[in-house]
Amino acid sequence: MNPVDNNVQENIQRMVEAMPAFPRSVHKVLELTSDMNCAPKDIVETIEHDPVMTAKMLKLVNSAFYSLPRKITSMKHAVIYIGINTVKNLALSIATVGMLPAHNKADFDMSDFLLHSLVTGAIARKLSTFVNREGFDVTDFFVAGLLHDFGKVVFVQAMPETFLRAKQMVEEQGVSLIEAEQRLFGANHSQAGAILGQQWKFPEALVQAIAEHHQPDMASNVLRDCVFAANQICKSKHIGHAGNTQVEPFSTSMIQRFDCDIESLLDKLGDLQPMIDEAESFASL
Repeated sequence: MNPVDNNVQENIQRMVEAMPAFPRSVHKVLELTSDMNCAPKDIVETIEHDPVMTAKMLKLVNSAFYSLPRKITSMKHAVIYIGINTVKNLALSIATVGMLPAHNKADFDMSDFLLHSLVTGAIARKLSTFVNREGFDVTDFFVAGLLHDFGKVVFVQAMPETFLRAKQMVEEQGVSLIEAEQRLFGANHSQAGAILGQQWKFPEALVQAIAEHHQPDMASNVLRDCVFAANQICKSKHIGHAGNTQVEPFSTSMIQRFDCDIESLLDKLGDLQPMIDEAESFASL
């Protein structure tokens, strides 16, 4: 993450600390799964102590989002069938989506934002099947895509009038949202999202992907690259809206990563509608 001025860092930190507390059960799941030797029964017990989370997870794994051939009836069954890492990522996804404000004063459409985020996650997951995943699970790519823009939620919640001005600068002056945020907040949503991820104790690789999702030419990072590409594809196809429609070009390193440009990558992805349907299924939980 690019360095942020100390005063700005403190200001963003205060905004992040004013965000709703992350569910204790999900914190515990993240803590448990950070240990490679964690016992599946501990994950199951932690989630089952949160009946709302349990109900949403079972609804999601039995929805069109997963299209499993058999019904999953318990968290124990879910852990056995889809694995600990997927369960962790589902808990993370459900919890963060549940923290989106229903209303805001920044005139920021949360439904469009959620659709953009979910489809970016779905495309990033699909793109991960085209490259060497370097030890990451495919659901890691979905979560990174889903959460890449959550720094915008920090701005929307803490300083809605300023974020509204940033959006207006984008529309009236043609600058990127990153540039408008930098001028008005002294930092951008990538930096705010990374600080939020650290506050919520997200895995380090996820925090790094959020921090660098507009900087694909930094040190090699397959998680970040898939999120960058998925984000540009979403914007190019006008799927959802997250405050900025400018499509950033593929650099040489990105072309090398996928062995093609963005147009050819779109061809390889094929029909995006099933991923949009998946996203809408998730959003309806």
